[in-house]
Amino acid sequence: MKSAEANISELSRKPMIKRPLLDTRPKGPIVRLVATPPVSRSAESARARLSPTAAFYLQASIAVAFFAGSSAPSPLYPLYQSEWGFSPIAITVVFGVYALAVLSALLVAGRLSDHIGRRPVLIAATVVQAATMIVFASADGLADLLLARVIQGLSVGAAVAAVGAGLLDIDKARGTVANSILAPLGTATGAIVAGLMVQYLPAPTHLVFLALAAVFVLQGIGVLFMEETLTPRAGALASLKPQINVPTQVRGALMMALPALIATWALAGFYGALAPTLVKTAFGFTSSLPGGLALFALAGSAGIAVLFLRNREARVTATFGATALLAGLTITVVALTYNSVALFYFGTALAGLGFGAGFQGAVRSVVPLAKPAERAGVLSVVFVVSYIAMGLPAVIAGSLIVAQGNILLTTKEFAGVVMLLAALALFGALKRRG
Repeated sequence: MKSAEANISELSRKPMIKRPLLDTRPKGPIVRLVATPPVSRSAESARARLSPTAAFYLQASIAVAFFAGSSAPSPLYPLYQSEWGFSPIAITVVFGVYALAVLSALLVAGRLSDHIGRRPVLIAATVVQAATMIVFASADGLADLLLARVIQGLSVGAAVAAVGAGLLDIDKARGTVANSILAPLGTATGAIVAGLMVQYLPAPTHLVFLALAAVFVLQGIGVLFMEETLTPRAGALASLKPQINVPTQVRGALMMALPALIATWALAGFYGALAPTLVKTAFGFTSSLPGGLALFALAGSAGIAVLFLRNREARVTATFGATALLAGLTITVVALTYNSVALFYFGTALAGLGFGAGFQGAVRSVVPLAKPAERAGVLSVVFVVSYIAMGLPAVIAGSLIVAQGNILLTTKEFAGVVMLLAALALFGALKRRG
């Protein structure tokens, strides 16, 4: 038998198992119940929302795509004209109704997203824009083009206002820069991409619009996952009433800025409507790519000017814009006179710098003079003038081409009027400098 000391030593080496006085352990499988706090519906939905950075870039891409869609038809106008046999004035009317529709939407629905939120407006606009691309792709005549352009203009006008405000909601500093650069960037992108697709891919009057329709559908789905940046408030119906008001302290500066506003947007409208036909006629090109390249050069250089001059004084920007516009149009007219393709594109790019800088200089010389509560109204007036200048002179130019039968002569006359306005804008900028 073991001694007591040995028994104690052996027990000390074995693990001690403590048992309760009453064994209450479950005999079946163990199920652990862990208490967790309830998850609210708002928390669940937040998990599916885009981050502010992702939402910012999504809205920026929507603006680029909308403006790209608006410029995509331009390289196709010569194809439509030869296939359906309509005159240059018909092309400018197609472009003019787009400008009128954008203007109408800005006046009527421009403040709608301030009341019902950014997301509902953008969802509706992307759906309508996707449907518009289908109308473009299936168009078989002038009436279809006019219908597509009207619907497109309405959706662009509503979306641009909502996107611009949404970008500022997320990041005021980056949103301000984005609002200045996205329009020319989108216009340039649409022109060159459409020109390339028409030149090198099949179904030239269909494929570009089907591709854009797919982009708009994806963007609309993305908007569903955005966080709303604005609390809806009452007054949506009242906001649909157009309001145009120019405060007394702004009127003088606005009058001085009118030549720059009209000159820059008249040039943009002419290139958007007639540059493809002009390039084809003046230089004998048979493809649509050079026409798209002309609009790309104008809009792309405008974006560059906006980006690099965004921190300069308004009068410096306005002076540079008017000077570049004068020089660029002079070179363009010389290029058309001597049939120089390279000089034409150089002059177009230089005029584009004038377009971007001239418009920004005009805006920044007018809007800051208004009180904070008046700035939206003043900006609306600026866009009213701009879109009228974009559409109406282009239609007049189309009428002159039909009457004179000479697009080169009409272009030179148009350039002369724009140069006169640019000279007046330069005089006004120099007077402000003094």
